[in-house]
Amino acid sequence: MIKIVIVGIGNCASSLIQGIHYYRGKDAEDVIGLMHWEIDGYKPGDIEVVAAYDVDRRKVGKDVHEAVFAEPNCTKCLYPNLPQSGVAVRMGRILDGVASHMRNYDDKFTFVLADKPEATKEEVVEVIKQSGAEILLNYLPVGSEEATKFYAECALDAGIAFINNIPVFIASDQGWAKRFEEKNIPVIGDDIKSQMGATIVHRVLTDLFKKRGVKLERTYQLNTGGNTDFLNMLSRKRLISKRLSKTEAVQAMAAKRLNDENIHIGPSDYVAWQKDNKICFIRMEGKLFGDVPMNLELRLSVEDSPNSAGVAIDAIRCTKLALSRGQGGVLSAPAAYFCKHPPRQFTDSEAFQMMEQFISGDYGRLSLISLKGQDIQDNNTCKKQGKAYPPK
Repeated sequence: MIKIVIVGIGNCASSLIQGIHYYRGKDAEDVIGLMHWEIDGYKPGDIEVVAAYDVDRRKVGKDVHEAVFAEPNCTKCLYPNLPQSGVAVRMGRILDGVASHMRNYDDKFTFVLADKPEATKEEVVEVIKQSGAEILLNYLPVGSEEATKFYAECALDAGIAFINNIPVFIASDQGWAKRFEEKNIPVIGDDIKSQMGATIVHRVLTDLFKKRGVKLERTYQLNTGGNTDFLNMLSRKRLISKRLSKTEAVQAMAAKRLNDENIHIGPSDYVAWQKDNKICFIRMEGKLFGDVPMNLELRLSVEDSPNSAGVAIDAIRCTKLALSRGQGGVLSAPAAYFCKHPPRQFTDSEAFQMMEQFISGDYGRLSLISLKGQDIQDNNTCKKQGKAYPPK
């Protein structure tokens, strides 16, 4: 089993945990909705939550398999009869993990802070070590800069891998990346892409414009939803890194970088009755042959949290693969494929190729684009550690 710690038992954690049990016991030929059924011998059901943290009193103290269904969680129920896990949700560290407008806003829709002492770094590290966890997943709300750094420090001190699913820059920050590399601890980030979400669709279309010789002149992506993620993001000051992450993910695919006034990407509003359903509106304007204008409009409706759970399941298993190979630092190929804001952007087709080569370990056939990213970084890391390359 792959043992994980989850920080933030919200809708995304709920979909992940339910999904682990939903796919457990299924056969490969019956599976729908996964990019990989098996990675290094591990199937989706081979993941176990051994510790969990939150700050909401409706979750703290409860079994994690009960807490995933507690309000304000509102995602689609994939596996309603979860067995007791024997793992109680512990009180975490608040810091900036809860926006001021979210505190006691409404018992049904937002956070009700638990009346318990906050965890110290020493306590979190000790729990991680005693649990036998190998990987920490960060599912804190957008804008939780200090809280994310707190748990990244805990992962470093405990010596476990870190998967950063939110737009706080850890893997893509040179200072943090160096710290994980120096300790030979894997890290994947930042800001997880959904399986078929607004960003991945917008990126692919932008790349298509480039490859078909269409000049992209302006574009927007507007998103609405009714979960606590969208309610949290009503505070615009918490959106700085989120907007940057989503915008750069699209800008990186353009033939020519758009001026700031010609690109607008980000969460737009909170619509309570949408619950965990996310609706995305994309418009792209450009010019074809002979400077003839064209435009494209798209509406995408998806259940937000399950849309990222399958990606997280692959990220967990790729991190475990790196651990088994003794490979630390930023995992460039998984980061490029799974995240909106990796240390270096590649097209999604290039990232997919790199990802498959990372899983297979077939470094000898890496493409030129891969050699400029994943291969060089991993080769340099191995040299510093006095290890053979590719890693065994």
